[in-house]
Amino acid sequence: MTLDMNTEYEPIQVSALQHWAYCPRQYALIHLEQVFEENLFTLRGQALHQRVDDPGFEVRDGLRTERALPLFCDRMGLIGKADVVEFLPDGTPYPVEYKHGSRNKRADIAACDDVQLAAQAVCLEEMFGRPVPEGALYYASSRRRRVVTIDETLRQKLQECVVQVREARARTTSPPPLKDPVRCRACSLKNACQPETLNNEAEYHAVLARLFSTED
Repeated sequence: MTLDMNTEYEPIQVSALQHWAYCPRQYALIHLEQVFEENLFTLRGQALHQRVDDPGFEVRDGLRTERALPLFCDRMGLIGKADVVEFLPDGTPYPVEYKHGSRNKRADIAACDDVQLAAQAVCLEEMFGRPVPEGALYYASSRRRRVVTIDETLRQKLQECVVQVREARARTTSPPPLKDPVRCRACSLKNACQPETLNNEAEYHAVLARLFSTED
């Protein structure tokens, strides 16, 4: 499946792309099976976002900042909300996504946040008709930003995630557990997922086949 820019798609939530990039099974449990559980990490994230989830704006030192700005990109079929968008003096939007924890994450896990930020950038580009070459991730624990360049490599990764999510929607089964110790430990859906119960993807699909088979 490729992304046809002339086709009207059912919208994908920008935040769902971060879930997919983090773990396809996490995405499926939340967005396809409607499973969600809380843990310390999700509660911290909710507490953090209470600061930026109320729509509004302020102007300080000539910099306009919008909070909870609705987003859309018809070209890619995306919708969502930006935590914070700063508008630079020339009018260029600068998205800032808030995350709990420290910015000192494992590189491949940090890259999942980058995909979400890139999705916000392409939405802002369509909405305001300006290139968005850069954004930032603000990590609450370290109280520091990590600047992200929205380059062609990241944009290609975003498009791949969008295609993969649309393919996942068309399938009748969820992806198998990822079984990454670091990601699973932080995931609130670990109990629902039970990644330790299956040894490999083949075993997972074998279990699914037996689960939905009937005997005379």
